[in-house]
Amino acid sequence: MKNKWLVGGTALVLLAGAGVALWTGVLQGPDGKAAARSEATAPKGGKNDKKPDVPLEFLAREVVQPVLARMPQAVEFSGPLVAPQTSVLRAKAGGTLVALHVAEGSRVQAGQALGRIDMAETSSRVAERSANLESARATLAQVERTHASNERLAAQQFISPIALENSRAALETARAELNAAQAALDTTRVALRDATLLAPIAGIVAKRHALPGEKVAVEQQVLTIVDLARLELAGSVGTHEVGRLSAGLPVQVRVEGVAQPVAGRIARIAPAAEPGTRSIGVTIELANPGETLRAGQYAMARALLADDQDRLTLPAAAVGTTAGQDHVWLIEDGTLARRAVTLGRRDEPQGRVEVLQGVTPASQVLAARFDNLREGARARLVANKSPAVASAAATSPAGLK
Repeated sequence: MKNKWLVGGTALVLLAGAGVALWTGVLQGPDGKAAARSEATAPKGGKNDKKPDVPLEFLAREVVQPVLARMPQAVEFSGPLVAPQTSVLRAKAGGTLVALHVAEGSRVQAGQALGRIDMAETSSRVAERSANLESARATLAQVERTHASNERLAAQQFISPIALENSRAALETARAELNAAQAALDTTRVALRDATLLAPIAGIVAKRHALPGEKVAVEQQVLTIVDLARLELAGSVGTHEVGRLSAGLPVQVRVEGVAQPVAGRIARIAPAAEPGTRSIGVTIELANPGETLRAGQYAMARALLADDQDRLTLPAAAVGTTAGQDHVWLIEDGTLARRAVTLGRRDEPQGRVEVLQGVTPASQVLAARFDNLREGARARLVANKSPAVASAAATSPAGLK
Protein backbone atom coordinates (compact mmCIF):
# COMPACT_ATOMS: atom_id res chain seq x y z
CA MET A 1 0.00 0.00 0.00
CA LYS A 2 2.80 2.28 0.80
CA ASN A 3 4.42 1.44 -2.51
CA LYS A 4 1.23 2.29 -4.38
CA TRP A 5 1.06 5.75 -2.79
CA LEU A 6 4.69 6.24 -3.67
CA VAL A 7 4.11 5.34 -7.28
CA GLY A 8 0.98 7.50 -7.43
CA GLY A 9 2.77 10.46 -5.90
CA THR A 10 5.57 10.14 -8.30
CA ALA A 11 3.10 10.10 -11.20
CA LEU A 12 1.41 13.22 -9.93
CA VAL A 13 4.70 14.95 -9.58
CA LEU A 14 5.60 13.97 -13.18
CA LEU A 15 2.25 15.13 -14.47
CA ALA A 16 2.58 18.41 -12.59
CA GLY A 17 6.06 18.89 -14.02
CA ALA A 18 4.80 18.16 -17.51
CA GLY A 19 1.99 20.70 -17.05
CA VAL A 20 4.42 23.37 -15.94
CA ALA A 21 6.63 22.57 -18.92
CA LEU A 22 3.66 22.73 -21.29
CA TRP A 23 2.51 26.13 -19.93
CA THR A 24 6.05 27.41 -20.17
CA GLY A 25 6.22 26.26 -23.84
CA VAL A 26 3.06 28.18 -24.71
CA LEU A 27 4.41 31.39 -23.26
CA GLN A 28 7.94 31.12 -24.55
CA GLY A 29 7.95 28.17 -26.96
CA PRO A 30 10.86 26.02 -27.64
CA ASP A 31 12.11 28.46 -30.27
CA GLY A 32 10.61 31.71 -28.88
CA LYS A 33 8.03 32.17 -31.72
CA ALA A 34 5.14 33.15 -29.51
CA ALA A 35 7.23 35.75 -27.83
CA ALA A 36 8.23 37.08 -31.37
CA ARG A 37 4.60 37.43 -32.39
CA SER A 38 3.92 39.36 -29.26
CA GLU A 39 6.79 41.66 -29.99
CA ALA A 40 5.62 42.05 -33.52
CA THR A 41 2.19 43.17 -32.42
CA ALA A 42 3.47 45.34 -29.64
CA PRO A 43 4.21 49.00 -30.53
CA LYS A 44 7.86 49.40 -31.29
CA GLY A 45 9.59 52.34 -29.93
CA GLY A 46 9.67 55.31 -32.45
CA LYS A 47 8.04 53.56 -35.46
CA ASN A 48 4.60 55.07 -34.95
CA ASP A 49 5.84 58.15 -33.20
CA LYS A 50 4.55 61.40 -34.98
CA LYS A 51 7.31 63.33 -36.72
CA PRO A 52 7.89 66.86 -35.49
CA ASP A 53 6.09 69.55 -37.60
CA VAL A 54 9.09 71.37 -39.05
CA PRO A 55 8.06 74.75 -40.52
CA LEU A 56 9.03 75.62 -44.08
CA GLU A 57 11.57 78.38 -44.19
CA PHE A 58 11.64 81.22 -46.73
CA LEU A 59 14.24 83.91 -47.17
CA ALA A 60 13.22 87.53 -47.24
CA ARG A 61 13.90 87.74 -50.99
CA GLU A 62 11.44 84.88 -51.55
CA VAL A 63 8.54 86.81 -50.02
CA VAL A 64 7.13 90.09 -51.31
CA GLN A 65 4.36 92.47 -50.40
CA PRO A 66 2.07 94.04 -53.03
CA VAL A 67 3.33 97.43 -54.19
CA LEU A 68 1.31 100.43 -55.35
CA ALA A 69 2.55 101.46 -58.78
CA ARG A 70 1.32 102.99 -62.00
CA MET A 71 1.09 100.67 -64.96
CA PRO A 72 1.14 102.22 -68.42
CA GLN A 73 -1.22 100.33 -70.69
CA ALA A 74 -0.06 99.14 -74.07
CA VAL A 75 -2.09 99.26 -77.28
CA GLU A 76 -0.77 96.92 -79.93
CA PHE A 77 -1.59 96.59 -83.60
CA SER A 78 0.16 94.98 -86.53
CA GLY A 79 0.37 94.91 -90.28
CA PRO A 80 2.79 94.99 -93.21
CA LEU A 81 5.27 97.78 -93.84
CA VAL A 82 4.52 99.87 -96.91
CA ALA A 83 6.52 102.46 -98.82
CA PRO A 84 4.32 105.54 -99.24
CA GLN A 85 6.76 107.05 -101.75
CA THR A 86 6.15 104.61 -104.57
CA SER A 87 6.01 105.76 -108.18
CA VAL A 88 5.15 103.94 -111.39
CA LEU A 89 7.01 105.16 -114.48
CA ARG A 90 4.70 105.05 -117.51
CA ALA A 91 5.37 105.53 -121.20
CA LYS A 92 4.17 108.94 -122.30
CA ALA A 93 4.34 108.01 -125.95
CA GLY A 94 3.81 104.83 -127.92
CA GLY A 95 6.65 103.02 -129.63
CA THR A 96 9.30 100.38 -129.27
CA LEU A 97 11.24 100.25 -126.01
CA VAL A 98 14.74 100.24 -127.42
CA ALA A 99 16.68 100.57 -124.14
CA LEU A 100 16.17 100.03 -120.41
CA HIS A 101 19.34 100.74 -118.45
CA VAL A 102 18.33 99.50 -114.97
CA ALA A 103 17.48 96.16 -113.41
CA GLU A 104 15.29 95.33 -110.43
CA GLY A 105 17.09 96.41 -107.25
CA SER A 106 19.03 99.20 -108.98
CA ARG A 107 19.26 102.49 -107.13
CA VAL A 108 18.26 105.54 -109.17
CA GLN A 109 18.17 109.31 -108.70
CA ALA A 110 15.31 111.63 -109.53
CA GLY A 111 15.57 112.78 -113.16
CA GLN A 112 17.98 110.01 -114.15
CA ALA A 113 17.54 108.61 -117.69
CA LEU A 114 16.44 105.00 -117.33
CA GLY A 115 15.52 104.00 -120.87
CA ARG A 116 14.40 105.15 -124.32
CA ILE A 117 11.51 104.55 -126.66
CA ASP A 118 12.08 104.56 -130.44
CA MET A 119 10.42 107.73 -131.73
CA ALA A 120 11.54 107.77 -135.37
CA GLU A 121 8.07 108.73 -136.56
CA THR A 122 7.86 111.52 -134.02
CA SER A 123 11.26 112.82 -135.11
CA SER A 124 10.02 113.09 -138.70
CA ARG A 125 6.94 114.92 -137.51
CA VAL A 126 9.15 117.42 -135.69
CA ALA A 127 10.90 118.23 -138.96
CA GLU A 128 7.60 118.50 -140.79
CA ARG A 129 6.04 120.80 -138.25
CA SER A 130 9.16 122.93 -138.06
CA ALA A 131 8.74 123.52 -141.82
CA ASN A 132 5.06 124.32 -141.30
CA LEU A 133 6.01 126.86 -138.69
CA GLU A 134 8.47 128.58 -141.01
CA SER A 135 5.85 128.68 -143.75
CA ALA A 136 3.34 130.23 -141.36
CA ARG A 137 5.86 132.88 -140.39
CA ALA A 138 6.50 133.77 -144.02
CA THR A 139 2.81 133.93 -144.72
CA LEU A 140 2.24 136.19 -141.75
CA ALA A 141 5.01 138.52 -142.87
CA GLN A 142 3.48 138.78 -146.32
CA VAL A 143 0.00 139.43 -144.94
CA GLU A 144 1.37 142.07 -142.56
CA ARG A 145 2.98 143.95 -145.49
CA THR A 146 -0.19 143.73 -147.54
CA HIS A 147 -2.32 144.97 -144.68
CA ALA A 148 0.01 147.91 -144.04
CA SER A 149 -0.27 148.91 -147.72
CA ASN A 150 -4.06 148.62 -147.60
CA GLU A 151 -4.20 150.88 -144.57
CA ARG A 152 -2.32 153.58 -146.51
CA LEU A 153 -4.62 153.16 -149.52
CA ALA A 154 -7.69 153.33 -147.31
CA ALA A 155 -6.42 156.55 -145.77
CA GLN A 156 -6.30 158.03 -149.27
CA GLN A 157 -9.68 156.46 -150.03
CA PHE A 158 -8.23 154.37 -152.86
CA ILE A 159 -9.85 151.19 -151.43
CA SER A 160 -13.17 150.69 -149.78
CA PRO A 161 -13.63 150.10 -146.05
CA ILE A 162 -14.78 146.54 -146.83
CA ALA A 163 -11.49 145.79 -148.59
CA LEU A 164 -9.59 147.12 -145.58
CA GLU A 165 -11.68 144.95 -143.25
CA ASN A 166 -10.94 141.86 -145.36
CA SER A 167 -7.24 142.70 -145.17
CA ARG A 168 -7.44 142.92 -141.40
CA ALA A 169 -9.20 139.53 -141.21
CA ALA A 170 -6.51 137.93 -143.36
CA LEU A 171 -3.89 139.29 -140.95
CA GLU A 172 -5.63 137.75 -137.95
CA THR A 173 -5.93 134.42 -139.76
CA ALA A 174 -2.22 134.40 -140.56
CA ARG A 175 -1.34 135.13 -136.98
CA ALA A 176 -3.61 132.29 -135.77
CA GLU A 177 -2.04 129.87 -138.23
CA LEU A 178 1.42 130.82 -136.97
CA ASN A 179 0.35 130.15 -133.38
CA ALA A 180 -1.14 126.80 -134.35
CA ALA A 181 2.01 125.77 -136.17
CA GLN A 182 4.12 126.72 -133.12
CA ALA A 183 1.86 124.73 -130.78
CA ALA A 184 1.98 121.67 -133.03
CA LEU A 185 5.76 121.82 -133.11
CA ASP A 186 5.97 122.23 -129.33
CA THR A 187 3.70 119.24 -128.79
CA THR A 188 5.76 117.06 -131.06
CA ARG A 189 8.98 118.14 -129.38
CA VAL A 190 7.52 117.24 -125.97
CA ALA A 191 6.57 113.84 -127.33
CA LEU A 192 10.11 113.43 -128.60
CA ARG A 193 11.49 114.27 -125.18
CA ASP A 194 9.12 111.66 -123.72
CA ALA A 195 11.04 109.06 -125.67
CA THR A 196 13.58 109.24 -122.82
CA LEU A 197 12.30 107.59 -119.64
CA LEU A 198 13.27 109.70 -116.61
CA ALA A 199 13.08 108.56 -112.97
CA PRO A 200 10.26 110.49 -111.23
CA ILE A 201 11.73 109.96 -107.73
CA ALA A 202 14.93 108.74 -106.09
CA GLY A 203 14.74 105.17 -104.85
CA ILE A 204 15.14 101.53 -105.82
CA VAL A 205 13.68 99.82 -108.89
CA ALA A 206 11.19 97.36 -107.44
CA LYS A 207 9.83 95.90 -110.68
CA ARG A 208 10.29 96.05 -114.44
CA HIS A 209 7.00 95.76 -116.28
CA ALA A 210 8.46 95.84 -119.82
CA LEU A 211 11.59 94.60 -121.56
CA PRO A 212 13.68 96.16 -124.32
CA GLY A 213 12.28 95.35 -127.73
CA GLU A 214 8.66 95.34 -126.60
CA LYS A 215 6.06 97.67 -128.05
CA VAL A 216 4.66 99.99 -125.40
CA ALA A 217 1.52 102.08 -125.53
CA VAL A 218 0.85 105.48 -124.06
CA GLU A 219 0.49 105.26 -120.23
CA GLN A 220 1.72 101.66 -120.16
CA GLN A 221 3.68 100.74 -116.98
CA VAL A 222 7.42 100.38 -117.52
CA LEU A 223 9.05 100.54 -114.03
CA THR A 224 8.02 100.73 -110.36
CA ILE A 225 10.35 102.72 -108.10
CA VAL A 226 10.10 102.80 -104.30
CA ASP A 227 11.73 105.14 -101.80
CA LEU A 228 12.61 103.14 -98.66
CA ALA A 229 13.93 106.08 -96.65
CA ARG A 230 10.54 106.36 -94.94
CA LEU A 231 8.14 103.49 -94.32
CA GLU A 232 4.66 103.19 -92.85
CA LEU A 233 2.81 100.53 -90.91
CA ALA A 234 -0.87 100.36 -91.69
CA GLY A 235 -2.72 98.74 -88.78
CA SER A 236 -6.05 99.04 -87.01
CA VAL A 237 -7.38 99.24 -83.44
CA GLY A 238 -10.78 98.78 -81.88
CA THR A 239 -13.13 101.68 -81.45
CA HIS A 240 -12.78 101.35 -77.65
CA GLU A 241 -9.01 101.97 -77.88
CA VAL A 242 -8.72 104.67 -80.51
CA GLY A 243 -9.81 107.44 -78.14
CA ARG A 244 -6.57 107.08 -76.20
CA LEU A 245 -4.38 107.46 -79.28
CA SER A 246 -3.36 110.68 -80.99
CA ALA A 247 -1.24 111.74 -83.94
CA GLY A 248 2.40 112.18 -82.98
CA LEU A 249 2.29 109.58 -80.15
CA PRO A 250 5.62 107.66 -80.09
CA VAL A 251 5.49 103.89 -80.57
CA GLN A 252 7.92 100.98 -80.59
CA VAL A 253 7.80 98.83 -83.71
CA ARG A 254 9.10 95.27 -83.84
CA VAL A 255 9.77 94.05 -87.37
CA GLU A 256 10.09 90.39 -88.28
CA GLY A 257 13.72 89.44 -88.75
CA VAL A 258 15.00 92.50 -86.85
CA ALA A 259 16.32 91.99 -83.31
CA GLN A 260 15.95 95.53 -81.99
CA PRO A 261 12.71 97.55 -81.97
CA VAL A 262 12.45 100.57 -84.24
CA ALA A 263 11.16 103.94 -83.08
CA GLY A 264 8.13 105.35 -84.85
CA ARG A 265 5.20 107.66 -84.33
CA ILE A 266 1.51 107.74 -85.17
CA ALA A 267 1.22 109.71 -88.40
CA ARG A 268 -2.56 109.69 -88.81
CA ILE A 269 -5.75 108.05 -87.58
CA ALA A 270 -8.67 107.28 -89.87
CA PRO A 271 -11.74 109.45 -89.22
CA ALA A 272 -14.20 106.55 -89.36
CA ALA A 273 -14.35 102.83 -88.59
CA GLU A 274 -14.11 100.32 -91.39
CA PRO A 275 -17.54 98.95 -92.35
CA GLY A 276 -18.42 95.71 -90.59
CA THR A 277 -15.24 95.50 -88.48
CA ARG A 278 -15.62 98.23 -85.85
CA SER A 279 -11.90 98.88 -86.24
CA ILE A 280 -10.21 102.14 -87.13
CA GLY A 281 -7.11 102.42 -89.27
CA VAL A 282 -3.93 103.77 -87.67
CA THR A 283 -0.84 104.62 -89.70
CA ILE A 284 2.62 104.53 -88.12
CA GLU A 285 5.51 106.37 -89.69
CA LEU A 286 9.08 105.18 -89.11
CA ALA A 287 12.39 106.37 -90.48
CA ASN A 288 14.56 103.90 -92.36
CA PRO A 289 17.80 105.81 -93.01
CA GLY A 290 19.92 102.72 -93.61
CA GLU A 291 17.16 101.15 -95.72
CA THR A 292 17.57 97.92 -93.76
CA LEU A 293 13.81 97.47 -93.64
CA ARG A 294 11.80 96.46 -96.68
CA ALA A 295 8.25 97.09 -97.77
CA GLY A 296 6.10 94.03 -97.12
CA GLN A 297 7.81 92.96 -93.88
CA TYR A 298 5.33 92.16 -91.10
CA ALA A 299 5.60 94.42 -88.05
CA MET A 300 3.89 95.00 -84.70
CA ALA A 301 3.59 98.44 -83.12
CA ARG A 302 3.21 99.03 -79.37
CA ALA A 303 2.05 102.35 -77.95
CA LEU A 304 2.36 102.94 -74.19
CA LEU A 305 -0.42 105.01 -72.62
CA ALA A 306 0.33 106.78 -69.35
CA ASP A 307 -1.54 105.61 -66.24
CA ASP A 308 -3.30 108.15 -64.03
CA GLN A 309 -3.72 106.08 -60.85
CA ASP A 310 -1.77 103.84 -58.46
CA ARG A 311 -2.51 100.13 -58.66
CA LEU A 312 -1.76 97.20 -56.35
CA THR A 313 0.83 95.07 -58.16
CA LEU A 314 2.78 91.84 -57.73
CA PRO A 315 5.55 90.14 -59.70
CA ALA A 316 4.00 88.05 -62.45
CA ALA A 317 6.13 85.11 -61.29
CA ALA A 318 4.23 85.04 -57.99
CA VAL A 319 0.92 84.20 -59.69
CA GLY A 320 0.03 80.63 -60.54
CA THR A 321 -2.97 79.19 -62.34
CA THR A 322 -4.96 76.08 -61.57
CA ALA A 323 -7.97 75.09 -63.67
CA GLY A 324 -8.12 78.58 -65.09
CA GLN A 325 -8.10 80.29 -61.68
CA ASP A 326 -5.22 82.61 -60.81
CA HIS A 327 -3.84 82.28 -57.29
CA VAL A 328 -0.93 83.19 -55.00
CA TRP A 329 0.59 81.61 -51.91
CA LEU A 330 0.52 83.66 -48.71
CA ILE A 331 2.11 83.30 -45.29
CA GLU A 332 -0.66 84.05 -42.81
CA ASP A 333 -0.28 83.54 -39.06
CA GLY A 334 2.69 81.25 -39.58
CA THR A 335 0.99 78.95 -42.10
CA LEU A 336 0.74 78.71 -45.89
CA ALA A 337 -2.53 79.68 -47.57
CA ARG A 338 -3.44 79.58 -51.24
CA ARG A 339 -5.53 82.59 -52.19
CA ALA A 340 -7.49 83.10 -55.42
CA VAL A 341 -6.81 86.48 -57.02
CA THR A 342 -8.39 88.61 -59.74
CA LEU A 343 -5.90 90.23 -62.09
CA GLY A 344 -6.12 93.47 -64.05
CA ARG A 345 -3.48 95.13 -66.17
CA ARG A 346 -0.19 93.51 -67.08
CA ASP A 347 3.17 95.20 -67.56
CA GLU A 348 5.12 92.68 -69.61
CA PRO A 349 8.42 94.62 -69.79
CA GLN A 350 8.46 95.06 -65.99
CA GLY A 351 7.09 91.59 -65.30
CA ARG A 352 4.30 92.81 -63.00
CA VAL A 353 0.54 92.35 -62.83
CA GLU A 354 -2.24 94.34 -61.23
CA VAL A 355 -4.18 92.50 -58.49
CA LEU A 356 -7.78 93.67 -58.18
CA GLN A 357 -8.91 91.22 -55.48
CA GLY A 358 -7.35 88.64 -53.18
CA VAL A 359 -4.49 90.46 -51.41
CA THR A 360 -3.85 93.62 -49.41
CA PRO A 361 -0.76 95.83 -49.20
CA ALA A 362 0.20 93.98 -45.99
CA SER A 363 -0.03 90.47 -47.48
CA GLN A 364 3.12 88.35 -47.44
CA VAL A 365 3.22 86.66 -50.85
CA LEU A 366 5.69 84.05 -52.08
CA ALA A 367 7.59 85.85 -54.82
CA ALA A 368 7.90 82.77 -57.04
CA ARG A 369 6.10 79.52 -57.69
CA PHE A 370 7.38 76.56 -55.63
CA ASP A 371 6.94 72.81 -55.83
CA ASN A 372 5.17 70.68 -53.25
CA LEU A 373 3.50 73.41 -51.23
CA ARG A 374 0.65 72.35 -48.94
CA GLU A 375 -2.05 74.63 -47.66
CA GLY A 376 -1.92 74.86 -43.88
CA ALA A 377 1.74 73.90 -43.64
CA ARG A 378 3.73 75.89 -41.11
CA ALA A 379 6.01 78.53 -42.63
CA ARG A 380 8.26 81.31 -41.43
CA LEU A 381 10.73 83.92 -42.65
CA VAL A 382 14.41 83.35 -41.82
CA ALA A 383 17.70 85.06 -42.48
CA ASN A 384 19.36 81.81 -43.55
CA LYS A 385 17.85 78.41 -44.27
CA SER A 386 19.08 75.32 -42.51
CA PRO A 387 19.97 72.61 -45.07
CA ALA A 388 17.37 70.16 -43.80
CA VAL A 389 14.52 72.65 -43.83
CA ALA A 390 15.46 74.46 -46.99
CA SER A 391 14.79 71.37 -49.09
CA ALA A 392 11.43 70.92 -47.43
CA ALA A 393 10.30 74.43 -48.37
CA ALA A 394 11.16 74.33 -52.03
CA THR A 395 14.23 73.64 -54.03
CA SER A 396 13.62 76.17 -56.78
CA PRO A 397 10.82 78.07 -58.47
CA ALA A 398 8.86 75.68 -60.61
CA GLY A 399 6.01 75.71 -63.05
CA LEU A 400 2.48 76.78 -62.21
CA LYS A 401 0.98 74.85 -59.32
